[in-house]
Amino acid sequence: MLILFDIDGTLVDAGGAGLTALQDAAIEVFGEAGPPLDLAGGTDGAILRGFFEYFGRKYDPVVGEEFYQSYLSRLKENLRNPSYGGRLLEGVETLLASLRREGHCLGLLTGNIERGAMVKVSHYGIADYFQFGAYGDDHWNRNKLGPIALGRAEKSTGIKFSENEILVIGDTPKDVACAHAFGVKCVAVATGQFNEEELVASGADTTISNLKAFSL
Repeated sequence: MLILFDIDGTLVDAGGAGLTALQDAAIEVFGEAGPPLDLAGGTDGAILRGFFEYFGRKYDPVVGEEFYQSYLSRLKENLRNPSYGGRLLEGVETLLASLRREGHCLGLLTGNIERGAMVKVSHYGIADYFQFGAYGDDHWNRNKLGPIALGRAEKSTGIKFSENEILVIGDTPKDVACAHAFGVKCVAVATGQFNEEELVASGADTTISNLKAFSL
């Protein structure tokens, strides 16, 4: 089975390290922090587009890369700072190890840009579980990321996965929508900003309180 994981609120709680890094990068590159950011299920690509729109500037990939470089530098620094209280969420490493032993294919399906995703999963010691994924710099629209992740999974493994052999695990209604956008089911875990009732209302196929409760 192909199992695609969101990162923030699903695998890790970075304690606001990413949000602060984004805001501080905006101050450095654009001159101020910009609008309030709703990170729950969004993509870094959409956030960057939003900054350009907010500041009334035409998108410039050179400036965009300056922003990402500033963000990544600050993210690494913040993750090392114990005051943020970041942590791997309950049951994550046990579950990942178990799924890998059982022969399942594990990937990432996240709004983080790829470099930011790797910084986070590496910091929390789980990078080796994931050999492929789709990221917020592949497309700003999260609902476009599922087929990209699937294509990379099939290229990496040589396996053709049918829709009933794919599962998305995330913590927001946007993860649910992303899964359904390419015809697969979503297990929604209530370890982020949304409780199980809200995740059920969003159309999640299954909801669980945390990943310790996950079973296939």
